[in-house]
Amino acid sequence: MDEIYKPSEVEQQAQDYWETHSVFRVTEQPEREKYYCLSMFPYPSGRLHMGHVRNYTIGDVISRYQRMLGKNVLQPMGWDAFGLPAENAAMQNGVHPADWTYENIEYMRDQLKQLGFGYDWSRELATCDPDYYRWEQWFFIKLLEKNLVYKKTAPVNWCPNDMTVLANEQVIDGCCWRCETPVERKEISQWFMRITHYADELLEALESLEGWPEQVRAMQQNWIGRSEGVELDFTVAGMEEPLRVYTTRPDTLMGVTYVAVAAEHPLVQKAVEGNKKVAAFVEFCKTLQASEAAMETMEKKGVDSGWKAIHPISGEEVPIWVANFVLMGYGTGAVMSVPAHDQRDYEFAQQYGIPIRQVIYPTTDKNEADLSQQAFIEKGVLGQSGEFDQLTSEQAFDAIAGKLESEGKGRRRVNYRLRDWGVSRQRYWGTPIPVIYCDQCGTVPVPESDLPVELPKNVVLDGSGSPLAQLDSFRNVNCPKCGNKAVRETDTFDTFMESSWYFARFTSPDCKSAMLDDRAKYWLPVDQYVGGIEHAILHLLYARFYNKLLRDEGFIENDEPFANLMTQGMVLKDGSKMSKSKGNTVDPQQLIEKYGADTVRLFTMFAAPPEQSLEWSDSAVEGGFRFLKRLWKQAANHLDDKRQIKPLDVDGLAENQKAMRRQVHETLRKVSDDVGRRYTFNTAIAANMELLNGLAKFEDESEQGYAVHQEALELVVLMLAPIIPHVCHVLWKNLGHDNPVLDAPWPKIDEAALVQDSIEMVIQVNGKLRGKIHVAMDADRDLIEKAAMAEENIQRFIQDKSIRKIIVVPKKLVNIVV
Repeated sequence: MDEIYKPSEVEQQAQDYWETHSVFRVTEQPEREKYYCLSMFPYPSGRLHMGHVRNYTIGDVISRYQRMLGKNVLQPMGWDAFGLPAENAAMQNGVHPADWTYENIEYMRDQLKQLGFGYDWSRELATCDPDYYRWEQWFFIKLLEKNLVYKKTAPVNWCPNDMTVLANEQVIDGCCWRCETPVERKEISQWFMRITHYADELLEALESLEGWPEQVRAMQQNWIGRSEGVELDFTVAGMEEPLRVYTTRPDTLMGVTYVAVAAEHPLVQKAVEGNKKVAAFVEFCKTLQASEAAMETMEKKGVDSGWKAIHPISGEEVPIWVANFVLMGYGTGAVMSVPAHDQRDYEFAQQYGIPIRQVIYPTTDKNEADLSQQAFIEKGVLGQSGEFDQLTSEQAFDAIAGKLESEGKGRRRVNYRLRDWGVSRQRYWGTPIPVIYCDQCGTVPVPESDLPVELPKNVVLDGSGSPLAQLDSFRNVNCPKCGNKAVRETDTFDTFMESSWYFARFTSPDCKSAMLDDRAKYWLPVDQYVGGIEHAILHLLYARFYNKLLRDEGFIENDEPFANLMTQGMVLKDGSKMSKSKGNTVDPQQLIEKYGADTVRLFTMFAAPPEQSLEWSDSAVEGGFRFLKRLWKQAANHLDDKRQIKPLDVDGLAENQKAMRRQVHETLRKVSDDVGRRYTFNTAIAANMELLNGLAKFEDESEQGYAVHQEALELVVLMLAPIIPHVCHVLWKNLGHDNPVLDAPWPKIDEAALVQDSIEMVIQVNGKLRGKIHVAMDADRDLIEKAAMAEENIQRFIQDKSIRKIIVVPKKLVNIVV
């Protein structure tokens, strides 16, 4: 065996074996315990980045370890292939989005293979493939039949130049990120999925997800935002319909000094007539983003509508203001405003000189709440509230709710922050929504026999909206019901639609007759899901929702898609997240070519625990490479002896051999816990590095010494095989094994090797280290004291001195005080 480590040769040898023998291809085996490990699939942007490498290395280490435990392991890979970046690339580079996407897939697939990830490539899928999205279209039609999808108008971010809806992250400083045109808030007709029908189940099931990070569960809980409150009506003079609001704090009702409504509220349309200030403000609001997050951060502005609302209990008139912090798409588009007890309402009232009326007081001292500085938002005791004075906030909730209900002015209600999922986009590179519009028949789903509705390729992308709307050959069709002229829906699905069920399709990727088949029931749920924290809310929530839809359709039996979730940290360089815009990216391809894939894998696992951010370090990469060279050289030096390995005689080992075996199996115990339970791969690697250092100092050329050395090297290879699979594949073979390390079981700890016959104890004189002794594990105090006093070096420090006392700390140290 050549003592020079040559990563390119080693990795090619391993990968050729894996490819030739299809070692990662799996089928369903009901008699075996399954393990489905999945990493969030990538967008085919062109090249892998270090964030990808870290994500997929974590998943691969887990998969390979579970395989060594004897489980039937599925680890698939695919491509989240639809999306706006492909359209942008098409316009910038003059290539079709499909060509750009598939070229990128080819390149990135090759990169993943170079890194040695153990994927079952026979299950590969791309979401832009009609064989994939046809079932998405089919499922949408089934949900339409069940009234779980519907179409309505809703406010969106609209670019009047590109004539398209923009996601919130595509609006920068109020302008379109691409053309810098001021964005408008516009009402357009869109398709929605009724995720709110599953709000309670989505919320309650979070309790069962014990394998998820608490942070992620809390984020989902907050996003769903279940609250108990009261829906109540303010009558408006001159209008038949009341102004309906929802509040979780009915105890503050007597402190209402104004009502705020959205610019799109029907009442505002009447206020615009003859009121130029209101009309101008409504036009201003059209330029604002339509997201709840944007509302939180923007400057709060408003205008008095001139209308008055009648307080449902006091009968007092309060002004109705049009405010930019109220969205029509959330709740009723109107909120009751209590400046004394809500900070947003407080700031708005301060700005516009609206009265602030305190009605909640601290339970201890009325003077504690200083409203000159900020709102008092805590619960407390009511005052200045008429018949409700002296009630606590909790008591007032029931009392005020009861009064409103008895007078027909309000009702208790459970509300959610969660809104139905808008799934339509006015873009080209996405799944066509399978709907036809007929003047006679209305909205007609595309017949199942006509699926998939394929995305046409003969389009021109010029940035002026979706080309599907201008493509007559796609848009104009005959109605499937009456045969008259009709038009297709030209919107495409939000790409979250594709990524919300790919985990399930991997179980039945070649099924032609159905969305899923019985194989899904064998593999699901996913046992371990790995991905970034940035997907903690929407992607995971939509996938959970989709899982429940698939369950209710009878395709699967599991309630949740992912039993365990790991959210890995970001890869940083110079303290910042790697990004092209910052010029601080590191190309993994160059690292593979210079150091080999195993060095890249080793670094990403050693630099930090998976959940923490990883700080890039060139020297740490070099250090990883040196470790692999040292491991290789130690194995080569051992094998250079070419002697026959004699079986270990564990009962006849010398003390130094026992000590070496003890370190080996102590390391195995630690690594088994680190890799199998805690996923602290960095400490597992560190333990193996320490073991290799100990093995280098173990100079015993006897037959049993050679056998101990052989066992130690074999266990190091087995422990590191999930992390650095290429070098371990070759070393395992060189160490004399016919079967590949991939099929070797995870090693068992020899508990007998951990038993110590003797222990080393430190000897101090007046608290300073002066020597060491070895004593029997069961040695009594008297024997330990005598051994310490007799130690040669200790004699030099205690002779001619008076011994005042001897302190013995069992199994640790002896301190002789002179």
